[in-house]
Amino acid sequence: MKTKILYIEDEVDLGNVTRQYLELMDFDVEWCTSGKSALTLFNADPYGYQLMIIDIQLPNMNGFELAERILHINEEAYFLFLSARKEKSDRLKGLKIGAVDYITKPFDIDELVLRIQNIIKRQKQTPMSIIQKSQSSPLVNIGDMQLNKDLLTLTLIKDKSIVLTQREAELLEYLNNHQNIIIKRADILMQVWGENDYFLGRSLDVFISRLRKLLRSSSNVKIDNVYGVGFIFSVKAMD
Repeated sequence: MKTKILYIEDEVDLGNVTRQYLELMDFDVEWCTSGKSALTLFNADPYGYQLMIIDIQLPNMNGFELAERILHINEEAYFLFLSARKEKSDRLKGLKIGAVDYITKPFDIDELVLRIQNIIKRQKQTPMSIIQKSQSSPLVNIGDMQLNKDLLTLTLIKDKSIVLTQREAELLEYLNNHQNIIIKRADILMQVWGENDYFLGRSLDVFISRLRKLLRSSSNVKIDNVYGVGFIFSVKAMD
């Protein structure tokens, strides 16, 4: 089944070209030119779209407002912003609303496709059934380890438990929910810390360093750097 995308862009030439290329790459794209028409389409099928691509500068209703209305209908909706607005405040606002990415114009269409594919891959790795199970149980299996979110302990199979801080446990759970893909630093900060700035970025480095030390005794879990982008939380299959 093709990935279904709702694409909102009021620049007709750009919208038409982008839609055609995404369809050429085997996505099922519905394109509209205003927030109002997008909201009508989404209301008709609130769980039918795997991703929404939203321009911010839209007539009548801007992209931020549209995204907030979409989340009010379906709080699990995935969307990214594709905008000419490059200000840091706009990017942070978009990520705080809940965007999985924020891409500025002009953009490379092949990079957009790769980002979409990574987002879809992430969705498949964390289906709602897994998320709901995680929410109902304090135990999270991570390779050859087990995280207990209530007791804040990390236990290697056949080994002693390690006591974690609340933030370490939250960060470890987030990394585990995004195994074997590139996880952007900005996404980690927004989802775990709730905001993104230089000082929190330095704090993240400290926590990553601490988790790396704790994972040294694991035979199949590690954290790798992706220079200038973020990290990969690698988890090999158990033998």
